[in-house]
Amino acid sequence: MLKWTFKNARFTMRNVIIQCLLYGSLTLGIWTAIFSIYFHHNHVKNQEKKIQEKGNPLIWSLGKKLQTKHGSMQIPRPYVRVKRPNEDETTEQKSFLKLGKDFNYSDPELIHGYSKYGFNSIISKNLGNHRDVPDTRNKMCHKKQYPSNLPTASIVICFHNEEFNALFRTVSSVMTLTPQHILEEIILVDDMSEFDDLKEKLDYHLEIFRGKIKLIRNKKREGLIRARLIGASRASGDVLVFLDSHCEVNKVWLEPLLNAIAKDPRMVVCPLIDVIDYVTLEYQPSPIVRGAFNWYLQFKWDHVFSYEMDGPEGPTRPIRSPAMAGGIFAINRHYFNEIGQYDKGMNLWGGENLELSLRIWMCGGQLFILPCSRVGHIDKQHTANHAGILKALAYNNLRLVHTWLDEYKEQVFLRRPHLKYLAYGDISERVELRKQLGCKSFQWYLDTVFPELETSKRVS
Repeated sequence: MLKWTFKNARFTMRNVIIQCLLYGSLTLGIWTAIFSIYFHHNHVKNQEKKIQEKGNPLIWSLGKKLQTKHGSMQIPRPYVRVKRPNEDETTEQKSFLKLGKDFNYSDPELIHGYSKYGFNSIISKNLGNHRDVPDTRNKMCHKKQYPSNLPTASIVICFHNEEFNALFRTVSSVMTLTPQHILEEIILVDDMSEFDDLKEKLDYHLEIFRGKIKLIRNKKREGLIRARLIGASRASGDVLVFLDSHCEVNKVWLEPLLNAIAKDPRMVVCPLIDVIDYVTLEYQPSPIVRGAFNWYLQFKWDHVFSYEMDGPEGPTRPIRSPAMAGGIFAINRHYFNEIGQYDKGMNLWGGENLELSLRIWMCGGQLFILPCSRVGHIDKQHTANHAGILKALAYNNLRLVHTWLDEYKEQVFLRRPHLKYLAYGDISERVELRKQLGCKSFQWYLDTVFPELETSKRVS
């Protein structure tokens, strides 16, 4: 009996110990949860305080754009921007603060606008459908006279999920600042936009431009290159003028372009592209620059030497440009067809600007930037479907390399060896086009048009 009592007591004690351990663990867990909630609450409050003081971290990161400075003016950035070593970001890190201390950086609408459109959609909405921009031309441009019997222009503007007000300002600036007798039409190509305000709302607002607008809606997503070809196929003007869907043209912007093409139908011309700041949407003048590229096939803006602007025309003199940015240019419609339009085998966008630039120079044409023609352009800060764009860019660049660079394609592969093994489709039609046009070699292009590129022998 005593033995049984001892065993029972030991069993009871063991249960008590187990229960104590369980209750202790439970109590410890509860206190741990309470402390975690407390510290998380404090952390959130501190983060909110920082947001109020410095602005939302997401938006702040959007402020770190890169621009090359030239005096007090900004050089327009390439459409595909790749950071290069030693670029100074200090000034640009402050650019977002231009909105002022009273601006609500934690506003969800602001964040949503940047992620959706790549620029400040709140300010764009406040600016509305039209605004007056400063005349950024050199004063010598004001004295130039242009013939009244210039060729007519078809303006082709392609868009996909563009911010409504930016698109409409593009159209209304063209309508307001272009003489109607030289404006044949504006052709809008909607490349399968998904946003509601680009459907019935856009149709309704475009009614005020009835008679000058053609609106084409693609049945499937084509990408910029093929969308532009669709627009060009519907054009009836003497000259095709391609614009991006987030531009604002300046005073007397079209006459210099048409006048140059009237003198030489094989001349392709671009306006000087002014900067519309993506944060403030302030219209800022660009210095005189020319288009260029490196062996990575990255487009870049290049300074123009002062001696290139000597002579009676001074800073109004047309600038010989090895390459174009591609978003904004004018070309004789028949010449565009004659030299093979765009490479239809390219996807989405990217690389088509350099391919067309090489084709123009190597096949008997000329490419110039005209400082007396000014067009502002918003430098968007994001690209939707980034992976898809990079894939298309590599594919398109390879088509360019194997069609136009001859033995110099090894310079590209030396710097980007992975490209050597990627597919690029059938280029036989483009190779045949080069033969039919009697185009010169890439060596001729380096010697005659862009000797600065050949001197860069090292990998950089």
